Order: sequence, then C-alpha cells, then structure tokens
Amino acid sequence: MSGTNGASGVTDFDSLRRAMAENSEQPEGPARNARAELLLAEAEKLGIPLAVIEALGHQLKVYNYSSEKAKMFVPFARLLRLWDETPGDFDEYETHSLYWVFKWMTSGMLDQPHVPLASVEKWLSEMDRRYRLAGHSERAVRSSEFSVAAHIGDRERAARAYTAWLAADRDRMADCHACELNSQGWWQARLGDDEAAVVLWRPVLEGEFTCAHEPHTTLASSLAPLLRLGRTDEARANHLRGFRLVRPMESMRDAYADHVEFCALTGNEARGLELLTQRPSYFTDMGHPQSALQFQSVVALLMDRLVSLGRGGLTVPGPAGRTWTAAELAEHARAEALALAARFDERNGTTAVGDRARERMAQAPLVDRLPLGVRAPRPAAAPAAPAPAPAARATGPGPGLAELLAEARRLSDTLRPNAVAAWAAAARAAEEAEAQGVADGLPTALDRAEIADHAAMGAEPGAAVALFERAAELYARAGDPGEALAARARAAFAHALDGRTDEALAAVADPYERVLALYAEGGTGVRQTVSVVMARARILMRPVHEGDEPAPEDLAAAEQAAREVLALAGEPSPDDVRLGARVAEAHGMLAETAAGAGDARGAAELFARAAEEYVRLGLPWYAVELEARLAQLAQHLGDLAEAERALRAALEHGGEHVTAAGRARLHLHLSDLLGGADDPREAADQALEAAHWADEADESRTLGAWARHRLGGHLLRQGRWAEAAEVLESALTDLAPGTHGDGPVVQTRWWLGDCLSELGEHRDAAEHRLRAADIARHWPEQDDHAMLAHLAAESLGQAGLPAEADRAYDRAAGLWRTLGNSSGLVRALRARAWLALRTGAGREGARELMAQAARECADAADAAPDAAGRDRALADLAHTHRQFGDLLARSADADAGDDALHAALTEALAEVEASIALFDTLGPDEVHSRTGAELAAGWLESDLGRPDAATARARGVLARYEGLPPSEASTARRTEAENLLAQLAEQAAAQANTRVP
Repeated sequence: MSGTNGASGVTDFDSLRRAMAENSEQPEGPARNARAELLLAEAEKLGIPLAVIEALGHQLKVYNYSSEKAKMFVPFARLLRLWDETPGDFDEYETHSLYWVFKWMTSGMLDQPHVPLASVEKWLSEMDRRYRLAGHSERAVRSSEFSVAAHIGDRERAARAYTAWLAADRDRMADCHACELNSQGWWQARLGDDEAAVVLWRPVLEGEFTCAHEPHTTLASSLAPLLRLGRTDEARANHLRGFRLVRPMESMRDAYADHVEFCALTGNEARGLELLTQRPSYFTDMGHPQSALQFQSVVALLMDRLVSLGRGGLTVPGPAGRTWTAAELAEHARAEALALAARFDERNGTTAVGDRARERMAQAPLVDRLPLGVRAPRPAAAPAAPAPAPAARATGPGPGLAELLAEARRLSDTLRPNAVAAWAAAARAAEEAEAQGVADGLPTALDRAEIADHAAMGAEPGAAVALFERAAELYARAGDPGEALAARARAAFAHALDGRTDEALAAVADPYERVLALYAEGGTGVRQTVSVVMARARILMRPVHEGDEPAPEDLAAAEQAAREVLALAGEPSPDDVRLGARVAEAHGMLAETAAGAGDARGAAELFARAAEEYVRLGLPWYAVELEARLAQLAQHLGDLAEAERALRAALEHGGEHVTAAGRARLHLHLSDLLGGADDPREAADQALEAAHWADEADESRTLGAWARHRLGGHLLRQGRWAEAAEVLESALTDLAPGTHGDGPVVQTRWWLGDCLSELGEHRDAAEHRLRAADIARHWPEQDDHAMLAHLAAESLGQAGLPAEADRAYDRAAGLWRTLGNSSGLVRALRARAWLALRTGAGREGARELMAQAARECADAADAAPDAAGRDRALADLAHTHRQFGDLLARSADADAGDDALHAALTEALAEVEASIALFDTLGPDEVHSRTGAELAAGWLESDLGRPDAATARARGVLARYEGLPPSEASTARRTEAENLLAQLAEQAAAQANTRVP
C-alpha cells in the first residue's frame, strides 16, 4: 500500500470499511498490524471523524490479537481523547466499543511490567468511574479488579472481587459467558479445586458458549487439571482439539504454552519439541511479557524433562542465531523466565509471579506416557554407562561361577526369557576364572559346552552355526553324545534360519539317524532325542511358514515330523517344562500344517490346545503367536467373539516379553476386529495403543502410519472431527503409496476432507478431496473418483469459490454420466443450477440446468430395470421439482413489476405442486419430504395473496402428523406449519386494522 488513497484502494468511507473488514480476516501478526496502521493513515485523509474513530478501533483490535499488544495503548489514548472532546462523532457501535476495550487496557497494563502498579490501579478506578457515569454494571470492573488482585497474589482481595463480580448484573459490558467461565475455572484450579474448575468449564468445552478465543483458551487451561484428576482421555482429546484451534493464532502464546506443558507432563517430549519448532518467534517476541514468561517457563520444564531422560545433548529448537542443546536451552529459558518474573514482582511488590513460575518449572510428569495418536516417538534415552569392572575381592565377593551356572541352568530348564543373558554372565565368569587360573573354580568341559551352546542361541544365524558345532565338540569330550547330536541339529536349523533350507536338511540327516539309534540303545535320554527330532521338524516347517500355498508334500513331511515329536515325548511330567514345551510346539506345528491344508477349524482347535499347554506350563509368552494365529482363523470362520478373546489373551500373555512392534500389531488387529463389529470407541482405543507401540518400535512411518490411519477413521465415526483431523494429518505425513498403497492415502484424504468440512475449514477440505480424486482418477473403477470430485465441489462452494465449484461439479457430472449413476448426475446438475445464480450464468442458466436435471430423472425412470430403480428415479425427480420451485422463487425479481413477480411465483408453485404429486406416489418413506414441499407451497400461496389456500396447506401438514410419534423431522415440520399459520394470522389482523375507519 503506497500511502495514497487511490493506490490503497481506499477512496471513500465504504472502501475503507471494506479494507478493514478484509484485514480483519487476515492471519494475526505483524503484517496485519502494519496494514491497520496504513489504513489509519488513509482514514485521516478522508476528513471524516467517524472514519478515523473506526480505523483507530480497528488498529487497537488487531494489536490486541497479536504479539504486539503493547502497541494498543496509543490508539486507545487517542480514542479516549476524541471521546472526551467530541463524543457526538461516535456512533452507537463505536461508543460501545470504546467502553468495551477499557477492560483490555486494564489487563494490558497488568501484563506489562514497566507499567507501575499505581497506574494500573488508577486506570481501574477510572474505568469504575466512567462505567458508573455511563450506567453500566460494575460486573466488568470487579472482574478486572479480580485479575489485578490474583496477579499480584492478594488472595483476600481477589476473593472479595470474585464474589462481587459474580453478584453483579450481567450487561453489555460484561465479558462473554465463555471468557468469564474460563477465568472462573482458572481461579478454582489455582485454589486447588480442579474438579470445580472442570465443572465451570464444561459449557465452554462442550461448545455451548464460544467466542473468538473460546473454547481455544479453555481447552488449553483444562489440560493440567484433567491430568491431575486422572481424566487422561479427556485431556488427550482437549489437547488434540485445542492445539488445532490455537496453532494459527499468533496472539495465543499463553494457550500454546499450556499445550507444550501438557507434552512435558505426559511423556510426549518429542511432540513438545515439534510444537516449539512451529513457533520460533515465541522465543523472542517481547510485545507481551506475561505470555513470554509463561512460554519460557514451559520451555524450561520441557528441557529439564529431556535432561532427566539423559538427552541433555539433544539438539532442540530455540532462539534463532545459534544451535541449542536441551541442557543449554533449559538454563537459558529458566533464566529468561525468572528475569521476567522478577520484573513483575518488583513492580507488584510481591513474590507471587516468581513463585508461580518456579512452581510451574518444577512440576513432575503426571503420566509416564500418554499416547496421543499423532506421530511423536519418545526421544531415546542416552545409552547407559558401562558397568564398572568387578571390584577386588576385598570389597566382597559376588556370585561365583558355580552359582552363576546353577542359575543359568535353572532358567534354561524352565525356559525363562532371560536364560541367554544368565549364560552370558556365566561365560564372563568362566573367562575370568580361566584368566586367573583358579584351580577349584575352572569350568568343566560340560560347563564350556553349555556356555557355547547358549551363546549360539543368542547369536545371529550365520555366527550360530560355528558356535553350535563348537558346543557339539565340547559335549562329545564331556561324554554326552546325545547333547552333542542335539547341538549339531541346532546348527543345522541355524542354516535354515539363514535361508538355506536344503543345506539344513542335509546337515540334520546324520544327527537325526544317529540319535534315534542311540536312543534305541539307551545311550541318550528322551529330552536329547526330542531336541534333535524337533530341530528336524522345525527345518521341515520352513517351507510351510515361508510359502503362501505350501506344497502338499511339504505339508505332509512337516506334519509327520511334528507327530514324531509327540510320539517320542509321550506325556511329559508336569515338572519337565522343556519337554512339555516341545509338545506344545509340536501341536502348534500341526495347527500350521492343518491351516496350510485348508482345515481352518482343525487348525483353530490345535492352536488353542498349544496355547493352553504353554499357559499351563507357566510359559504364557510362548502362547502369544499361537493366540494371534487363532484369532485370524476364528475371524475367518466368523467367530468374532473367539477372535477377540484370542487377541486379548495374546496381549495379556505377552506382557513385557512381546516386542513393541508385536504389541502394535496385536492392538491394530484387535482395533480392526472391533471396528468391524461396530464398536468405534473401543476400536479407537486399540488403534491408539497400536500407534503408541509402533512409535516405541521406531516403526512410525510404516506400522504407525497405518495405525493412525485407522485411528482417524474410528474417531471420525464418533463425530470427533478435530481429534480425527489431527490424527489423519499426522498419518498423512508418513503414508506412502509404495509402502501402504494408494487406497489408504485416498481414504485418509477423504476422511480428512470430511473432518475439515465439519470443522468449517472448507478450502482445506476441498484441497484434500481434489488430491484424493486425482489419485483415484487412475483407478479402473471410477466411483470413488466421481464421489470425491462431487465432495470437492461441495467444499469449494462452501468456501466461497463458486466458479471453481462449478467446474468440479461439471467434472463430477461427467463421471456420474459415464458410470450410469443418474442420482449422482442429478445432484451435480442441481448444485450447478444453484451456483449459476452466483456466477455469470444467472437465472436463465440456472433454469436450464435444473430443467436438465428433471429430464435426466425422467429418462432414468423410463429406463429403470425394476420398480425399485424407477422409484429411486421418481424420488430424485420429486426432489428436483421441489428445488426447481425454490430456485424460481428465490430468483424472482421483485423490481420487475407485479405481473412478472406473480408469474414467477406461479411457475415456482407449479414446480412444487409437481413434487407433491410425485411424493404422494412414493409412500411413507417420503412423508417428511412431502410435507416439506406442502409447506413450501403454502408460503408461495401466501406470497401470491391466497391466505385460505396457504392456511389449508399448513393445517393439512399438522393433520398428517396427528397421532404419529414425535421425531426431529416431524417437530421441525409442525413448527414451520405453526409459524406459517401465525404469519397468516398477523397478515389478516393487519388487513383488518387497515379497514377500520
């Protein structure tokens, strides 16, 4: 803007008002503020006092809703001077605005520590005096006094002002209900009554009361109280909803800080860092010191949390100009916060602000980790320092080699998950003993064999072969040929794990034959023999596990090998955990072969048996995979209850022994199962857990993206639009066609468009729907493409882009026509007709499009293959006639003369009557559509000067609903009919009065 009237577009008062209105719609921030300053300069050139007043008011408002709040004192002082000099220059609206922003001045001064407290108190008294003179209630004054007292820590005065505030009458100067409830709830939380705070906030949180900054602020304020109350689900929902509202609003640094604090208190440090990254200016903006203090306090809190996790050296976002580590930023932010607090406390003469800042920075986490559904993996803890070398014997002996070996054998015999680690400890002790040459503490040949054997079990397949072979040699030297053969068999299986199944079968053949012969001779025990036979069975199972459709001969060989294990093992003693586990594993193998052979029911029974055997042995973690397979089969068989039971059992059995990725998959399977059973809330909870564990497993971009995709869909089904949108946007960053396919990407954008449409974000909704349509246009089936194009058109129209919407509807219409979907085609044509009234096509273009829609309906009815199809087409035609009538009535030109207007309304009535006639043929399903058309005809009859006919139609609608149970639709129709009758009665009364002499 150049500063001259013509260049800015401001040529008169009206253009100035339009420019200010447009500027008000721009994002908060310095650019909007700068334009307000230039518009004030333009207003001064117009020579109209009210123009200057309005421009000053506009400037004051944009300053207040920005980070440059300190600038608002100057325009207000000028406005007040103008009021005192020439109050007649102010119209009613500007007079109200002047008194309204008095409150902003009080709070604005309070938030600036350079303004003396005496000046704040003086201004509060001035506000009180002027409000009394103007006849306003003292409610707003007492509210402002409460803010002053609470800020400086004068609790007695704050309590008195709070009581007086609530007792005073509400008038036009009182803050809106939403803002008042926010402040009242804040005070209750400050007094330690979180429950009372949440009760006060409920009408705002539920959308009963709203304003420009509500429920944004209250959603943020509620986070910590809800966490303290243990209501974590509500806190999570309020974070996802609230941050979405706060994110684009520069002036809401206080609320933004509440969301960062929430992340620090719930184990979501990574998301907290993402929030800091999105607002770099918040580190340095000092136009509003109070919010700067809050922001720096929670930055220090978050950084301290990272330091406590061992991530003090992590690079983090901070003030521009240098690179920051978490530890460095923690120190910097704390110093900044305390310095700001000290300025306030010096001004106030109390320690209240500093005490609150220190209290906030010292908070401990309220939840170890609260899954949010959005992508935010936990920052990894720093690696633990290596354990110090064992101290000399003088400091006290630790467990000796014999003790370590005994513990390792105990854990192995009972198949504990930490057995391999115990053997590793024994191995280290054995090495130390050999290095020291302690004669009575050296490992025996059998000890060394077992150590090598278990080292192989914990090694990668390639390295395991040599270790198993070494163990076999040591077992042989120790005089245990059975265990030597078992170790060789395990080496063979390691070949199979390395992808060399044929080599594995060749390697296991000799130990298999030899152990059977040795067992027959009594040269080894059943446990060693079963170990070899099981290794062979595992090798034979590899083709069953790896192939999509295993060959019959592979299935038969694997089944025979598993049955051989069962025959050898017999009925193990309940105390023989290892042998019992082999039996359970063999039953699991039989289940896999049955499933591969197509015997789903038999496989399910065997999986269940194997899982029960593991649980009975005290090895529930071995049952996890079996329960997961059982769930798949039960779902395939239609037994959803059994599938759900199996998945929940898998999660319960696995406990801490299941990997994070495994837990994620189990939760995701359960989520899909529950979602299919129409339980979206529980399905969402399970998808949330899946996303959390996927992040823990560092699979955010694969499994996590899919979990968030599913979670977003479940939230959408519950109507939780803002939460769903946050989750879906997070999923979209990681969903990739190459990994997940085009389908989930399209579905995610589709769902996201639905959410954004419900939230009123129509431009963004249109963008996602169009981008999804562009992917779907390449699919063989074009139904999704057509629907997405149609939905995008709706969003474009709602976004105020009629020309773009018309093009999108035209695209959708062409697709519907190609697909033979007459209903979709008709909807698109009708929508284009309505848009024509807003674009260049005008009334005639709209008429032609609506007439074309009617023709398409008639053609579809004639071509319908059955009665149901014909009824659908006739219903479309009835609705089209109804819309045609509405369009004609709305486009009637009252300035064209009485005859032209009468003709237009008569034509509209004819269309509506045609719709009524069709609805009468379509039965009770269209009763509400029929009565709606009847009432539309009644209004037209009234406009045409036919009150008797209009009355008859309204009474007919009321009669139709007599005796029917009430519903939302019937209530709406009754109300409209009664309104029509009331208007007709008023018109009759008015006409009667005009006839009285």
